[in-house]
Parts: sequence; C-alpha cells; structure tokens
Amino acid sequence: MTPELETKYARLKAILHEMGAVVIGLSGGVDSTLLVKVAYDVLGERCLAVIGKSEAFPEGEIDEALQLAQHIGVRVRIVPTHELQNPLFQVNRPDRCYHCKTELFSVLRRVAEEEGIAWIADGSHADDTGDYRPGMRAAQEQGVRAPLLEAGFTKADIRALAKHLNLPIWDKPSFACLSSRFPYGTVITRELLQKVDRAERYLRELGFRQVRVRHHDTIVRIEVEPCDFERILQHAPQIIAHMKSLGYLYVALDLEGYRSGKMNDALSIRR
Repeated sequence: MTPELETKYARLKAILHEMGAVVIGLSGGVDSTLLVKVAYDVLGERCLAVIGKSEAFPEGEIDEALQLAQHIGVRVRIVPTHELQNPLFQVNRPDRCYHCKTELFSVLRRVAEEEGIAWIADGSHADDTGDYRPGMRAAQEQGVRAPLLEAGFTKADIRALAKHLNLPIWDKPSFACLSSRFPYGTVITRELLQKVDRAERYLRELGFRQVRVRHHDTIVRIEVEPCDFERILQHAPQIIAHMKSLGYLYVALDLEGYRSGKMNDALSIRR
C-alpha cells in the first residue's frame, strides 16, 4: 500500500469512527463493498448493510451482494424498493437517477430510524464528481454521507485497498442499474428491464466481463472492451440468434467499445 493510500485509509477509518454507527447501501459493487468492509472493521455491530431489492437490478447482483455481506460478517437486511411505481422514474428523463436514488435513500432512512442509527452512507467517490450524476443531488437532499469521497478515494484507490483487504470483488467490472441501458425518453417497463437483463446475462455466460447491452427499440447495441471485439465476432452467429430470440431485429457492435455513462453523450448533443 502506498503512503498516500495509507493516509486516505486512516482518514476513512477516522470518519467512520466519528460517525459512530451507520447504515450503508450495499449494491455488491467494489465501492459499496469496500465501504461496508471498513465500516464493519471500525464499528462492528453498529454497521448495518442494506441491499435494495429492485427490479432495475438483476437477481444475480442481489445474491452476490448478500454473499459479500456474509463473507464480511456484517449485519445485513434486504429491503424492496419500488422505482417502477414512480412515473417520474418510468418516463426516463435525464434526472431519472435522481428519482431512483430518492427511493433508495428513503428506504435506507426508514431502516436507519428503525435501527436508531443517525447516519446513512453510500459508496460515492471522487471520480463520481466528474460525470453527470443526478443521484448525488438526492444524496445531498437526504443527508446521505459519502465517506469514500470525504476521504479522497478515487476508483483506483478503492480497487487497490479492496485488493489489499482481500475482498474477492476488488477487480469486479463496474455495473450500473439496468435502467441506464435505455436512451433518455424511452419509457422503462418491467418487461424491457428483463429483456436487457437476459441479453447481458447471456453475454456474461459467454465470458465477457465488462459488457453493456443498450436498447434502441428494435436495435440492440453491444458494448464490450475493444480487446474483446475479436471474440465477440467469433461468437456472432449465436449472439445474433439469442438477441433475435429476445425480440430485437438488428444486432450492432459499438466500435467505440465500452465506456461508462455513454448514454449521457446525448445530453451534450442536445445542448
């Protein structure tokens, strides 16, 4: 561990110690998992991990989050969230993530009140401030703290510390909720979420770790790392067949490759 990372790690532990007790939203990604690990090390039973059971998250991700909580030893609860009942989420405007996070943080706040815990926290970090993240506004409005951000952690710092602490998902690819697979303005339904989930699950079963399936009506646009282009083409016949079985007419490979937040490119064009 570098001296700089040691300093940030010590700062993180001091922040969590000062909080005294905390409810943390656990998605199963490396960011929230690291935060839960360090918080549990510092606070023990005064740390509670809460997994939101959402239709915008695959069952496999929820199961993995539960397994990670059990691996760490932290207390954990699974609670349902109901984004699809909110028309402002379904219409999928550019502030969609705000409404999704508002629902999640409201659930976390209720759990915290039941547990008598003052603070709730999430895994936001320094790199999140460089992208369009309306969910961070929801966090500010609801008093959600971001200890990793407060301690100055970048994504690279998080992966390095997670590896140092022997967390099995230290190199897990980034994952975002399935609602991010649709262009703004496409109404989000349960059926469409299940459709892109089945498409992505199939590609992961073929061995593609970092993958996004972007839904454009009758067209499916596949994003993988450029180093995986050749392998995608090798599997093209079965991929095409599977995507068409899901109802897509056309199957496209994005030649730019995977990039987080790519759907936000449309916002700059609109301006």
